[in-house]
Amino acid sequence: MEDKELTSDDNWCPDCGEPREACKCIPPVDRSKRCMLSGKPETPEHREIDPATGMQKDYVVLCPQERAKGFVKPVRRSYRHLTCGSITTMGLALAETYARDPNFYSGTMCVNCHAHFPLNQFKWEDGEPMDPALQEEPEAK
Repeated sequence: MEDKELTSDDNWCPDCGEPREACKCIPPVDRSKRCMLSGKPETPEHREIDPATGMQKDYVVLCPQERAKGFVKPVRRSYRHLTCGSITTMGLALAETYARDPNFYSGTMCVNCHAHFPLNQFKWEDGEPMDPALQEEPEAK
């Protein structure tokens, strides 16, 4: 899957014209299809924090086959921390996991603060809140 530029039509299914989050063309997410970003088995130790970077030892993502089923949101890699104003750019597998299942994560990392915070403290670069509870429903076309 390729990262793509955000357009105004990205919240709509190109096949049926419905909002992506309500689209029947994209199969429901299977959260049991999880793997680690590194490819290693999932263990509780993956949450250990590297004090130098503030990043976890590893991150859980949806496996490539699950992400390949389609996205309910645009694939976006960069977001702003509302507290410090810094932009963080995540890897593609993490971005695709957010796009496939916007409720998969409850928080994310700020590269400037070297710490993880709840999603309500971040906005995607296009201005949409990262927290799905704060996102507006797409208006009818």
